[in-house]
Amino acid sequence: MLYSEKVFDHFSNPRNVGEIPDANGIGEVGNAKCGDIMKMYLKIENGIIVDVKFKTFGCGAAIATSSMATEMIKGKSIDDALKLTNKAVVEALDGLPAVKIHCSVLAEQAVKSALSDYYTRLGVDPLPIVGPIGVVECEE
Repeated sequence: MLYSEKVFDHFSNPRNVGEIPDANGIGEVGNAKCGDIMKMYLKIENGIIVDVKFKTFGCGAAIATSSMATEMIKGKSIDDALKLTNKAVVEALDGLPAVKIHCSVLAEQAVKSALSDYYTRLGVDPLPIVGPIGVVECEE
């Protein structure tokens, strides 16, 4: 399995690792069968993601996609973060092997899960905004 230099860089030197104690949006997604579990923490002020951190238990691709996703939404508006797609994460990493695409889907869903939590805490129904978060099937 060949990984791009960007995947290797984000796995070896992941950005935004950790927790945000006063996060106002926390999302966790994963599939215990695969072993990839991602937890995303957002600090949102005036509609802008001022800080984002993640904790991922999983393979190198899961860590790299989590790292890249946080880089892509940090400093952005909620609306921009909601437009994040797994395809954009894959492209930003210069590609992923087909059997690791599910990791990019998890990264997208972790961001959307955290945004859903943010809206729930505000008393807003997140479903029309964020949409349903599905189950990711993994390759064996």
